[in-house]
Order: sequence, then structure tokens, then C-alpha cells
Amino acid sequence: MKSTTVLSVRRGGEVAVGGDGQVTMGQTIIKADARKIRALAGGKVLTGFAGATADAFALLERFEAKLKEFPGNTAKAAIELAKDWRTDRSLRRLESLLVVVDKEKSFLISGSGDVIEPEDGIIGIGSGGPYAVAAARSLMKHTSLSAEEITREALGVAAQICVYTNSNITVEVIK
Repeated sequence: MKSTTVLSVRRGGEVAVGGDGQVTMGQTIIKADARKIRALAGGKVLTGFAGATADAFALLERFEAKLKEFPGNTAKAAIELAKDWRTDRSLRRLESLLVVVDKEKSFLISGSGDVIEPEDGIIGIGSGGPYAVAAARSLMKHTSLSAEEITREALGVAAQICVYTNSNITVEVIK
């Protein structure tokens, strides 16, 4: 995935999901303040996306429908979305990655059927994702910062390294 950075960090009873605001087409920045983080289920579930925007919104709508179908069961909704995404002919072409978190679990969902729960509570997607994950892991190990603070700092590091990431950062938190 080229363009954007989304990061999720889980620590001390809270989970944060943050993203930068940059939208690019090819090598051109066309928007600097996009919101790539969404709260669903009355704020009990947070999502972030990287990839083709229209594809991501289509997937978010389907995920929200799955949350309504399986209320209070984010894991089941994530698995069912991944199954549909992989098997439905029209969905299979969608190019995006989703980060989905609730109070207890964090997932990375992909179109190849992956529903991955990280062992350390950190997920990064998009072109700046690996940089943000590296920074977050170091901050987790060497500081007592909160999940929200780590998310902001790690996204700031990614913005300094990745040309597809800017420092216009949005973070949502579930405590």
C-alpha cells in the first residue's frame, strides 16, 4: 500500500487509532487534512484505512453492517467481512487494508482473507506503517507514554521519514 499511514496502539487499558491527513494521487499531494479514522457502533469500535478511498468506504460500510449483524462481537464481524471480501467477486477487487479495534481486541483485515490480531497490540498500515510501528514499539519499551501519546509520536516519526505521510494527525481513543 502506497500512501498514508494508520497506526493503532494498545496500552494500559486504552487503545488508540491514528492516521495522517495526506491524500496522494501518484506523486502529487491533493489533500492534507483527510480523516482516515472512523468511530463505529456508538464509539465502541474504531477503524482506520489505507488504500483506495472509495474501496475503503465500501468496506467500512460492509463492516458496519457486520457489526449490526453481530452486535458486541467485533471479532466475528471482522472474520465475516474478511470471508465476504475474499469470496465475493466484486469485493475481491477492492484495494484497501483496514485496522479495526474495540476495547479488547485489535485486528488487521485484508482482502486476501487475513484477520490478524497482533501479539503486541500494535498495527501499522500504509506506506508509513512500518516506520510508525518501529517507533511505537520503541516507545512502548522505553517510555511510560499512553497509547494515545505513543500513537501521536510514532505517526510524527513516520511523517519525518515517509513522503506519503504528513504531520496532520488525527487520533481517536477508546478507554
